[in-house]
Amino acid sequence: MIGQLRSVVIDCPDTRALAGFYAELLGLPLTYDGGGDDEWVVLGGGPGQPRLAFQRARGLRAPRWPDPDRPQQFHLDVTVEDVEEAEAKVLKLGATRLPGEGDGFRVYADPAGHPFCLCWDD
Repeated sequence: MIGQLRSVVIDCPDTRALAGFYAELLGLPLTYDGGGDDEWVVLGGGPGQPRLAFQRARGLRAPRWPDPDRPQQFHLDVTVEDVEEAEAKVLKLGATRLPGEGDGFRVYADPAGHPFCLCWDD
């Protein structure tokens, strides 16, 4: 095992509205409100609880099932202890490093091109 699932992240045009929908649907509490910028909202994540995050995507073309021209849009966040060690392992498995990183995360693509992030807590 390289890491643990941290969150499933869903792209959407209105993070608060979609988070409100899933909060009601799944009974998950709001745990991060994006600091007021509405770019990132998180539900759940307490002990034994899944974490569902919502990331603003301006100009999003909503998915249309099962239309391959309008695919599903989400990514996984994976928590790791040592990002350098984890990066070496995922690259060996066939992942590709993508542009984009920030405080506590780096972005990669799986062998089929789906993005995911390796995350760590400082």
